Amino acid sequence: MTVTANIGRSLSDDRRKMSDEAFITLLVASVAVGLFLFASLLVPNFFQLLNMLNLVTNNWAVISLGIGVSFLLVSGNFDLSVGGIVALSGVLSVWFAQATGGANALSTGLGLPYWLAITCALGGALAIGALNALFVVKFRIPSIIVTLGTMMLARGIAQVVTQGSQRNTNLPDEFGVLGNMTMFDTSVKLPVAFMLILLLIAIFIERKTVFGRLTYWIGANPIAASLSGIDKEKHVTYLYLFSSLIAGIVGILLASEFKSGYSNRGTLMEFDALVIALLGGVAIAGGFGSVVGMFFGAVILAIVTSAATGMVLSPDWQYILKAIAVFLAIVTQTWALARRNR
Repeated sequence: MTVTANIGRSLSDDRRKMSDEAFITLLVASVAVGLFLFASLLVPNFFQLLNMLNLVTNNWAVISLGIGVSFLLVSGNFDLSVGGIVALSGVLSVWFAQATGGANALSTGLGLPYWLAITCALGGALAIGALNALFVVKFRIPSIIVTLGTMMLARGIAQVVTQGSQRNTNLPDEFGVLGNMTMFDTSVKLPVAFMLILLLIAIFIERKTVFGRLTYWIGANPIAASLSGIDKEKHVTYLYLFSSLIAGIVGILLASEFKSGYSNRGTLMEFDALVIALLGGVAIAGGFGSVVGMFFGAVILAIVTSAATGMVLSPDWQYILKAIAVFLAIVTQTWALARRNR
């Protein structure tokens, strides 16, 4: 009798949680639309179809990273290493693909075929993800500390490989193809298509698969999840590998787009990915949030940044506006949920 009652309460809580997520997602989407209309009043020529599309396409990298970061946040974990992985994978893909016998150290690489170079670069990204999982899952060190350390480790390796500069010479012709390839005779580039496909896959996993539901259960109540027989350690390990794989692909695509491996590429991307997740209603304590909400959070951040640029505000003011947007979003979401569940 008690077990039946507990199961009933659990299902009721799950339904309420899902409805709350839909409510927050609708709220975030409404804020994004309202903010866009408000910015259109302040910034000349802001209200244009091309500008609407650019808000998404110009931020494909951060949105892609936000998917992996959001899944980990929902599970109750952080991933601040993604920016470092972007730099590392891009630098490694260049170094591995550069021909041997260059004029200097920065133009000399390992001379691997391009497909093998990007495969090995992805291996480097996954190694950082595995390191995250090892320390978080096995040694139970707080994820925010671990991933902050691996972010610096990944970027440090990139700095060593590039000697604090960048590698952009002695590359094969096919190196710049992936990052600049357009799809189906349109202006949509492969990286943007990658982001859209990844977003659809993430939504499907989140809403239609057992893996997605387990992510929520682990974040909402990790002790109960373990007592229910869920292999929490394996699940979180998969999430870290998934996030690092996304970051690795993003780094390779950026390196291909600019035909260079730059050790400072991806700087602060980990924080932007975290910000758009929080703006989108993903709970920092885990167990709540959605990828769709994260997407609209990215739109909000893009509108704030683009409007600030259009108003010719300095980068310092842009940081302040981002901070205000985050605080207002968290306070508004908390207030709205409190009133809704009163």
